[in-house]
Amino acid sequence: MNARIDIEAVDGIREIRPGDNLGQVLAAGIDDLRDGDVVVVTSKVVSKAAGLVSRMDRARAIQAETATVVARRGQTTIARTRHGFVLAAAGVDASNVQVGWVVWLPDDPDVAARSLRQAFLRRSGVNVGVVVTDTAGRAWRLGQTDIAVGCAGLRALLTLAGKVDRFGNLLSVTAPAIADEIAAAAELVSTKLAGRPVAVVRGLSHHVLAAGVHGPGAVELLRPVAEDMFGLGSREAVEAAVAGDVAPPFATGELSLDAVIGRCRDACANLTGLTCQVAGHRLKLTAPDGSTQWRAAERVRILAWGHGWRTETRAWSESAVVVMFARAIP
Repeated sequence: MNARIDIEAVDGIREIRPGDNLGQVLAAGIDDLRDGDVVVVTSKVVSKAAGLVSRMDRARAIQAETATVVARRGQTTIARTRHGFVLAAAGVDASNVQVGWVVWLPDDPDVAARSLRQAFLRRSGVNVGVVVTDTAGRAWRLGQTDIAVGCAGLRALLTLAGKVDRFGNLLSVTAPAIADEIAAAAELVSTKLAGRPVAVVRGLSHHVLAAGVHGPGAVELLRPVAEDMFGLGSREAVEAAVAGDVAPPFATGELSLDAVIGRCRDACANLTGLTCQVAGHRLKLTAPDGSTQWRAAERVRILAWGHGWRTETRAWSESAVVVMFARAIP
């Protein structure tokens, strides 16, 4: 395994137009391509060759590419695309195209990567890996980096679970996103403004698969929705909780029911004049003003739903209601 890699941006690739045979154009434009190299290509040129560029309203294009809105603030939309990617503007971009035009992601970036890989093998006789990239933000951090939206000829994810580090510690969850790391590194030399949509990474031949073996693709990097702890923005999560008609991704088992009831009681503590009494799986809410207890019951319903429990509320008296934790959300 090499302790060094070399990355070179490819100069001289002409502007790609709809209908171009991208594999032929790139294979002819890359000199000295060798077995074991990884060719990194921006999704934008893949989309341009496929005709996925048009003069149209950007907002309408975003809507068309959106499968689910994750979060929306003002003019900014974070969306899950039909591919399963979570991206700003659903991956729709208006840079490096004519003013007033937009470009959207390839229909299947993994298939596009395989097609390019086969084109390099046919024309140049070399077995390379291919990574198709797009630019994305990251949760909890400012700025953007390039990520892999498609790949062929290498594993996108390297699972090290079960391996032992040099101190003897057993690794359990470590899984480097190899394709994303390659995408980010290649962008350092391609850059956004240089008009160089292709880079060649040398020194990673140990990650490149045998000719004809493409691997699972970048789809391997998609986190299943059911495992996404941040599958909604904060406002959208509140809306879903109030609606109560969609099961949360972590329905039951995270906390004991007693612990959930305790959290619901604590969430009501700042309501003036409210008294909370816990009896088994019931929470009695008492307040002298006749309305505070109902507002508290609504808080309990929303919080309980977030922890995977449905509740039922009944009037106990004019000043008290009882919230019963009745059914776990399936």
